[in-house]
Amino acid sequence: MFKSIRWRIGLSYVVLIVVCMSFLAAYILHLVREYYLVTVAPQLLMAVLLAVLVAAVLAIVLAFVIAGATVWPVRELTHMARRLAAGDLDQKIRVVSEDEIGELARAFNQMSGVLKGTIETMSNEHSRMAAILANMADGIIITDGDANVTLVNKAAEKMLHLPKQDYLGRSIVGVVRDHQLAQLVGDCLAGTGKQEDSARLIELGTPKRFLRAVVTTVREGGTLQALLVLQDLTEVRRAEAVRREFIANVSHELRTPLASVKALVETLRDGALHDPAVAEDFLTRMDVEVDGLTQLVRELLELSRIESGQVALKLEPAEVNWLIETSVERLRAQAERSGVSLEAEIAPGLAKVMADGERVQQVLINLIHNAIKFTPAGGNVTVRAAGRNAGVCVSVADTGIGIPAENLSRVFERFYKADKSRSSGGTGLGLAVAKHIVQAHGGEIWVESVEGQGATFSFTLPLA
Repeated sequence: MFKSIRWRIGLSYVVLIVVCMSFLAAYILHLVREYYLVTVAPQLLMAVLLAVLVAAVLAIVLAFVIAGATVWPVRELTHMARRLAAGDLDQKIRVVSEDEIGELARAFNQMSGVLKGTIETMSNEHSRMAAILANMADGIIITDGDANVTLVNKAAEKMLHLPKQDYLGRSIVGVVRDHQLAQLVGDCLAGTGKQEDSARLIELGTPKRFLRAVVTTVREGGTLQALLVLQDLTEVRRAEAVRREFIANVSHELRTPLASVKALVETLRDGALHDPAVAEDFLTRMDVEVDGLTQLVRELLELSRIESGQVALKLEPAEVNWLIETSVERLRAQAERSGVSLEAEIAPGLAKVMADGERVQQVLINLIHNAIKFTPAGGNVTVRAAGRNAGVCVSVADTGIGIPAENLSRVFERFYKADKSRSSGGTGLGLAVAKHIVQAHGGEIWVESVEGQGATFSFTLPLA
């Protein structure tokens, strides 16, 4: 009971008042006996004692009232402090006096406001940093001074194929499973790595992925940590490989006709020019080579314009029947010369598609021309059209030589040609142009083939 400050203050008041009243009563009795030389009657003594007792009771009540009024703000302050510690930062104490208790209440309210602002600022900064880490394209891994992982963002999880939350507290070696990365972090924490060794190109996984790893040390509250940044350079490497292959293909495609033209010119200059028959034949060959170069340059320019978005499609509702039949008729003579049957099978009642008719015909002609070229005499080429989801699917199927399975994923690349078709001419750009035109319409294009059993090229167009 007496551990309460209220009881201690109240008891102090009571003791003080009772002692004072006892001394006062004794002093009064002493004066009566000394100055009036009378013996104090028992009745008077009882009256004095009763008065002291009544005064003591009143003193007790008054003491506890005063103690309660004094302790109540302190109790309220204690209650508010407990709620503040529990996380409820919207705490305000009513200031009802101007004494020390009131000053304490005002100081508490000020502290509560400052603490709330500080925590909100820290929470906002934490949320901002968490959002940045979660949406970064680069992978982030943070370890403590013992090289145990303390944080990994989503990009790093994806790059390293980490299980969810199964890595926290584990060593960097057990998480990344790559000795080069682990050694990079270990050297950085130990301070043994050179400045130029803080970045390294790492190859991981199958198929190979190329990661650039950069590690640095960070001190937080006197604790040494390692910050590992991973940049995925796989697409950059692939783009560089495509660029090198593109340059090599362009060089190959240009070198062959230019060499032929150069040889023909030198032959004519060496005397063949004076033989009319030979000169006519050589000029015809030169014309063919120049036409091929012109077509190559034209298709390169067109592909570049399509890929850069400089070609504006003239989209309008178009009849699928008309697009297919027009394209088939333009190539029917070529099919007959090659001994190939060319037919169209169009589902009845097809809705109109939203398309640039000229560009879609360009796609169809490229696909039909390739099908005829790679189908032996006596084979069949069939152009079909049918509804598919929210569009129309057009396919060109042949019974030709087909495409090897390992080459199916590359047939739409620029300048890609299977070895079988090298001697058959062509620039190797037709399918690349077709892919970009279909994608510009919002459709998809793909190929299905079994080597020796023909191929089927299909693409979709959206409904009008």
